[in-house]
Amino acid sequence: MRRRLLALAACGGFFLAGCGPSEPLRLGFIGDLSGRVADLGTAGRNGFLFAVEQMNASGGVQGRHVEALVKDDGNDPEKARQAAAELAAAGVAAIIGPMTSAQAAPVLAAAGGVPVISPTASTTELSGKDDMFLRVTSDTRGYAELSARYHYSKGGVRRIAALYDSRNLAYTKSWLTDFRNTFAGLGGDMVGELPFADGADPEALIRQLLEVRPEALLFVAGAADTARLVQAARQIDGALTLIAAEWAATEQLVADAGPAAEGVYLPQQFDREDRSPEYRRFRSAYEARFGQPPGFAAVAAYDATKAVLDGLWRAKPTTPVKTALLDYGPFAGVQQGINFDRYGDTTRKAFITVVRDGRFVLVE
Repeated sequence: MRRRLLALAACGGFFLAGCGPSEPLRLGFIGDLSGRVADLGTAGRNGFLFAVEQMNASGGVQGRHVEALVKDDGNDPEKARQAAAELAAAGVAAIIGPMTSAQAAPVLAAAGGVPVISPTASTTELSGKDDMFLRVTSDTRGYAELSARYHYSKGGVRRIAALYDSRNLAYTKSWLTDFRNTFAGLGGDMVGELPFADGADPEALIRQLLEVRPEALLFVAGAADTARLVQAARQIDGALTLIAAEWAATEQLVADAGPAAEGVYLPQQFDREDRSPEYRRFRSAYEARFGQPPGFAAVAAYDATKAVLDGLWRAKPTTPVKTALLDYGPFAGVQQGINFDRYGDTTRKAFITVVRDGRFVLVE
């Protein structure tokens, strides 16, 4: 049995040659489906499955049915490593995921040379490296620098205090460093920075930051935590400018924070108000399949999965998967194209959005 699994890994993980046309092409997905950032992982899984289903409906990849294998990492490094090892042993051609930066290194280390294509992991720790990690999102610089410039130049903010999630430091420290460097370079002042983790009291954290008299509060955290911080901030001082990172830009933020989410600013690369025929068709089909409109994580996972499938469809059967992605692009995305550089990184346009009437609305 073990020998057969290793043969499958060699068959699927690196190239398509030697795999019979009747054998399925296996793709894996890893994301948090049960932990505190399950909103991100569940949406990512849906986008992944949707892309696989569409490819199979059109005939598969070079005549091969695509088999989707889904693993829950629980937002835990050890579970992420185990999930990656199991997918590699099952012979997947590539792993879509993980959805958070904290799990990227564990997944990459355990994947056994199988390409790892993340929809949303944006830490700069993995930027510019010639390895098996690729992604369809910009790294944190693109989002954090845009946000810092907007709030300094357009918002007139000069003093900002920040809270960041210490359970995903690969992302939050990267994001905060990029924001701080840009904001300070413009003349702004980061007057306070506090980490938080499980059991933190949102009201106590907000009151501690307000002691340094900021003009705005910045939250670098996921949607559930950001929602709690936003609610606490609004109760204490409703006039404060509230800024969040794109990690929080899921529908859960609005659902959990309720009216307190109004006026929160976030950068993101997804435009929910896109009126193009292509996006409207995608949204309609996705909503019919899953009973809800897509969010940014679903779109990013769909784009990542489609890029892998399209690359393998275009390439010769002997082409390694990573080579197919680097050499056979660019690839079409739901809203923006995907063009991997030689390191597997991409740059995609980001926007500043604000929550208005319960929706993410573009302001720049």
